[in-house]
Amino acid sequence: MARALCRLLCVLALFTCSPAAWPQDAARAPVLVMEIDGAISPASADDLRRGLALAQRHAAQLLVLQLDTPGGLDTSMRGMIRDILSSAIPVATFVAPGGARAASAGTFILYASHVAAMTPASNLGAATPVAVGMPGSPPATAPHPPASGASAPRAAETDPLGTKRVSDAAAYIRSLAQLRGRNAEWGEKAVREAVSLSSAEALQLKVVDLVATDVPDLLRQLDGRELRLAAGTQQLHTRDAPVVRFEQDWRSRLLATIANPSLALLLLTVGLYALVFEFSSPGLIAPGVIGAICVLVALFALQLLPVNYAGLALIVLGIGFLVAEAFVPSVGVLGVGGVIAFALGAAVLIDSDSPGWGVPLWLIAVLSLASAAFVLGVVGMAARARRRPVVTGLATLANATGELVEFAGGEGWALVRGEHWRVHGPEWLQAGDAVRVLSMRDGVLEVAAD
Repeated sequence: MARALCRLLCVLALFTCSPAAWPQDAARAPVLVMEIDGAISPASADDLRRGLALAQRHAAQLLVLQLDTPGGLDTSMRGMIRDILSSAIPVATFVAPGGARAASAGTFILYASHVAAMTPASNLGAATPVAVGMPGSPPATAPHPPASGASAPRAAETDPLGTKRVSDAAAYIRSLAQLRGRNAEWGEKAVREAVSLSSAEALQLKVVDLVATDVPDLLRQLDGRELRLAAGTQQLHTRDAPVVRFEQDWRSRLLATIANPSLALLLLTVGLYALVFEFSSPGLIAPGVIGAICVLVALFALQLLPVNYAGLALIVLGIGFLVAEAFVPSVGVLGVGGVIAFALGAAVLIDSDSPGWGVPLWLIAVLSLASAAFVLGVVGMAARARRRPVVTGLATLANATGELVEFAGGEGWALVRGEHWRVHGPEWLQAGDAVRVLSMRDGVLEVAAD
């Protein structure tokens, strides 16, 4: 009896440890769902990195990245793709909800994911990299296929840097397509010609793997699918898997808020003006504290962004000129130069023309006009001050009257405008005589009888 019971326990142990029992455990493994809505930024890359770490920590079988983006920063996009490619947890990028898009950088992320899915009425594509530098510069798109071979060299000569950028992006998306078995030809076309596709067309052309109405529908369709990972093949059991939502913490929300070019420029401008105000009027304390906090937060935000340091230097130089206008009688020359330098610096501050990035022209205009108003106010106050009569200082003592208090031998003391002054005058003057101030020399007033 004991021998039979021991055999039964051994059989149960073997069955429990056998691969046939693993799907039951896998069915209980959760699915982590996280959303990225808006431009791809350093905050987006940080969220994905923490989401993958959380999924691995809780032994999740899948991370669903619900995506709706117009594009974003190339550095952040490539960081997210590196995390996806090296992840031990498969990633399913789902362009949702209805009306969402995975444009530009979003297309690359979709191609890099283990599963690419879209919801009806969504689209992807327009993945051509754009030029960096001065706003309004022509985009660095590659030319359409030339009609003859003779035009190709001229196109390359027109914008060699743009051609390099497009060729690099085309090779990148082609390698991702080959890795995931997706349509490499259309991916390269999306980069070179900025074409887009609807969800139905993307499914037909094998750009995406499936179309689902929502996350539950996506998980039903993925149930039983095998995905190839770096460590091997993994089969999904997502039909009844618990779904866990990834929620941004305060750090992610703060990072997403301050990593905004417009807010960074505004904080930098306000902070510098506040510090100048504190240095010009020491002891107020509040402007210095507010200015220091604003400048430090702005610098933290700028180090997350693709900053053109020439633009940052122009902004600081412009504010310096505006401040110098208040102390140097340049008749507005420093002020005008400061406004021009500030506007140019703000225009080229962010070294990217990606959708959702860059400082809007209206904000540059508002800050420049505010600086110009500051200059006009300072120059106007200086002009009015020059026209006013002198009411304080030593110059006001000329022709002032007073009374001698003590006087002997041509020297003594007199009471002039409520103050005692050492005076020098004719020897025949006596204490009690009324006198008039003629001039001052070495702190001694020259007086005469009034």
